[in-house]
Amino acid sequence: MTDWSARVLAEVDARLPETFELLAELVRIPSVSGSDPEHEIQARLAGELAAAGLEVDHWRISLDELIAEPEFPGVEVDRQEAWGLVGRLPASSSGGGSLLLNGHVDVVPIGNPAAWSRPDAFSGQIVGDTLFGRGACDMKAGLVAALAAVQAVRRLGVPLRGELMLACVPGEEDGGLGSYAMLRRGWRADACVVPEPTGLDLVTANAGALTFRLRVPGRATHASRRSEGVSAVEKFLPVLAALQALEAARNASVDPLMARWPLAYPLSIGRLVAGDWASSVPDLLVAEGRLGVVLDEPMDTARSALETAVAEACAADPWLRDHPVTVEWWGGQFASGRLPASSDLADRMAAAHSAVGGGTLQTSGAPYGSDLRLLSGIGGIPTLHYGPGDALLAHAPDERVPLAEVATAARALALLALDICGTA
Repeated sequence: MTDWSARVLAEVDARLPETFELLAELVRIPSVSGSDPEHEIQARLAGELAAAGLEVDHWRISLDELIAEPEFPGVEVDRQEAWGLVGRLPASSSGGGSLLLNGHVDVVPIGNPAAWSRPDAFSGQIVGDTLFGRGACDMKAGLVAALAAVQAVRRLGVPLRGELMLACVPGEEDGGLGSYAMLRRGWRADACVVPEPTGLDLVTANAGALTFRLRVPGRATHASRRSEGVSAVEKFLPVLAALQALEAARNASVDPLMARWPLAYPLSIGRLVAGDWASSVPDLLVAEGRLGVVLDEPMDTARSALETAVAEACAADPWLRDHPVTVEWWGGQFASGRLPASSDLADRMAAAHSAVGGGTLQTSGAPYGSDLRLLSGIGGIPTLHYGPGDALLAHAPDERVPLAEVATAARALALLALDICGTA
C-alpha cells in the first residue's frame, strides 16, 4: 500500500464519527421523491461540498425542457422544481483518469407507519452498529460513504492526476431525472461507481423496469342483477393469468449474471383500483404494475411482449374481444444496462475492497432498474454498483444499514479514487 493510501485510510477512519453523524442527519431529512425536502437535502449537501473545498455546481434543473426530450427516462411524481448538484475536485497535474461517484438523495414513502418498530421512520437512530430510518440503506449510506472518501482525499491535499467528482442527484426512485440532467449538463468521467446497497458485492448489470397501466372495462349494473352486468374485476383474472405466464416464460432462461436471483425479471401488479360502490358491478378496473426488462433487451421488445400477452388474453374472452384492455406506458422507464466487458472497473473495485479487508465479494446483476443504465448508456461511462446495505431492506419497514459496511465502503472508494485518478 502506498503512503498516500495509508494516509487516506487513516483520515477516513479518524472522521468516522462525523461520517455517521452526517448520515443520521441526512436520514432525518424526509426527502421523499417530489417533496420539498428533496430540494432541502440538496442545499444541505451543497454546503457540505463547499465546506470540503470542492468546486460546486448546484443548479436548478429545467424540468419542462428535459421532460420534453425523447430520451427522458420518465417521472412518476409531480415536481415544481428539482436541483442538480455536483462537487468536483480538480486534478493538480495531468495523466490520470477521472472518477465519478453518483448517489441519489430521494427516498420512497414510508408505507404503513404501524409496520415500523419505531414511531419515527426518519429517526436516523443508531442502535449498536446499525442506523435506522427510511433512506438509510437506499441510499444515503452509500452517498455519505462516497462523500467521506472524497473529503479525505481533499483534506490531505492528495495531488491527484485526474478529476474526482461526487454527484448528488434527485429523482432516481421514479425514473432517473437527476442523473439524466447531470449528463445533459455535460458532466462525464472515465469511470463511475454508484454506491447503491449491494451488501458490498459488485453489481455490474441491471435489469430494466417499465411502469405500465391497464384499463379493464366491464358493464355496471346493480349488484342484485350481477349476472346481467360484466365485472371488470372478474375480467381482469384471465389477463392476470396471462401476465403470470409471461413472467414465467421470460425467466425460463436468464443471463448468468442474473442467476443468483429466484426471479430475475419480475412482472408485478402493484396497484389495483376498481368500482365506486359496494352494491354495483364495477365497470372499470385499473391495474398499475412493473415489467422487468431482460438484460440487453430493447425496451420496445419488452413492451411488445406484454402488449401481445394482454391482446391474446382478450382474444380468448368473448367480452374482452369486443371491449379490449388498454395498455399505457407511463412513469419511470428503466432500460437494462451493464458494465462493458472491456472495462477493468470491476477488477479495480474488487482490489480496493480487498485492500481494506472487505473479504470475498460476489459479482452479479441486479433485478431492478437504476441510474447505471443512464450513466453507461447515454453517458458512455463504465459504471457499476458497490455500496453498503442490503437491497432487501431498501423499501421495507425498519430500513437500516450496518455502520461497519458504511466504513468499509468509504475506505474502498477512497482507494479506488487514488487508483483511477492517480497521484503525482
